[in-house]
Amino acid sequence: MEIAATPTELIELGVALLVSGLFSGLLAGIFGIGGGAIIVPVIYQGLTFLGIDDSVRMHIAVGTSLAIIVPTSLRSFLAHKRRGAVDMAVFRSFIVPVPVGVIAASLVAAVISGAELRAIFAVVALGVAIRLIFNRDSWRLGSELPGNPLRGIVGALIGFFSTLMGIGGGVITNTFMTLYGRPIHQAVATAAGVGVLISIPGMLGYMWAGWGNPQLPPFSIGFVNILGVLIVIPASVLVAPLGVRIAHALSRRQLEIGFGIFLVVVAARFAATLL
Repeated sequence: MEIAATPTELIELGVALLVSGLFSGLLAGIFGIGGGAIIVPVIYQGLTFLGIDDSVRMHIAVGTSLAIIVPTSLRSFLAHKRRGAVDMAVFRSFIVPVPVGVIAASLVAAVISGAELRAIFAVVALGVAIRLIFNRDSWRLGSELPGNPLRGIVGALIGFFSTLMGIGGGVITNTFMTLYGRPIHQAVATAAGVGVLISIPGMLGYMWAGWGNPQLPPFSIGFVNILGVLIVIPASVLVAPLGVRIAHALSRRQLEIGFGIFLVVVAARFAATLL
């Protein structure tokens, strides 16, 4: 299906994608996320502007975000790992269950509506934001992270909901680790690694889920738009290390409040599209 778009409209979309790439890379380093929380709404608006059918608009935004997150999360993870901030034991324990959740989410994405995807995004983001903004030291589920099978179940859920939201898992992984007393900087660093486990199988899953859909815009492989990937990735990878430096210069509370406020804004934006 060919989408009618003037050169000016395509240039405006390209500029929006470039700006979102710069912000997503910065956020990947600061918060240990792949930037999907900002990429998804920006791409969604761009597709709305170009008149892409509503039945695939959110799916393309999520799938493209997951593809973009692949190099961003990888570079952020490696930068944190060089600083010794990643809990490799936790990361290794997620290597199997997180992708299992991603695969399950890809199957769901093939049949779920765009409105349902937006609702999931808003609800999860708002819940995490409330916890971060109003966090108290007494809000703890324990002093040590749980072992298996509970940790494996949590990993699968992280992969499942993150894939449906088009994010790298930083949102949920940060919450899980800090609720068990882990330092926010360690949680941020480990979450970047989880983003790698989510983004690669998630990208492939969304390609499969949207394969052959007649409503797809040009330059799409399933629900992944290659134009968006090519514009956003270079910008996000470029600035991710700067975000890492900022993260290690901020206090735990500053990171929590900043992350929480950001998520409130994102949740409100998606909730508004449901009205």
